Amino acid sequence: MHSSILFTLASGLAIARAQAPVPVPGVTGQLGDAAIVEGNPAGVSYVATLPDSKTTDIRGSVVGTSNSNGTGVNFQVSLSGLPDPSLGPFLYHIHDQPVPSDGNCTGTKAHQDPYIRGEKPPCYPVDPASCQVGDLAGKHGNITGSSFSTAFLDLYLSTVQGPASFFGNRSIVIHTSNTTRLTCANFTLVAGNSTTNTTNTTTPVSPTLTPFTGGAASTTIVSVGAILAGIAAFLL
Repeated sequence: MHSSILFTLASGLAIARAQAPVPVPGVTGQLGDAAIVEGNPAGVSYVATLPDSKTTDIRGSVVGTSNSNGTGVNFQVSLSGLPDPSLGPFLYHIHDQPVPSDGNCTGTKAHQDPYIRGEKPPCYPVDPASCQVGDLAGKHGNITGSSFSTAFLDLYLSTVQGPASFFGNRSIVIHTSNTTRLTCANFTLVAGNSTTNTTNTTTPVSPTLTPFTGGAASTTIVSVGAILAGIAAFLL
């Protein structure tokens, strides 16, 4: 009996892994790889603070600050109140549009993606220049656990208004593993900062992989925890 249960659970796990999309080397944007951003003014910060909400317990913030040498942006992520782990691992991205006044996260549209890379297949983190610019989870790791904090340098985002790599007029969105939107918040300039009279420069990353020619699409990832929980319940 035990061997039968183990076989069934293992089969469910195998099916889930087979159905979940996986990163594929060689995929990049229709406009090539993302360029490294230089010339960000030192000390300029934008913060997205998740709102108090009756629909979710998720709270926290995402802060992006210009790197001290002007190349890229240092991010600090601090989150708590994540829901049941079976809905994860949780994803987070910079979305192209700000959160509308009604707070509906759907209004943020798709990910920040100036190089027209699209969401499928998932980001290949070994080659972050080939990923969507706003795909923070894909490039730097998913959210795990009920509380989560991390810090990283992203070379492909800008704190200077104007370029498509600028994230300060956009939003952060937290998703379940199947991309359901759980909560979102707009980035705002931290008081005392200014981006006036500053110009970015970009350093293209020489593409060595086969360009991607498909359009953008949403990714649906099967929750392994949810499938296994269903199998276990069926056997009881």
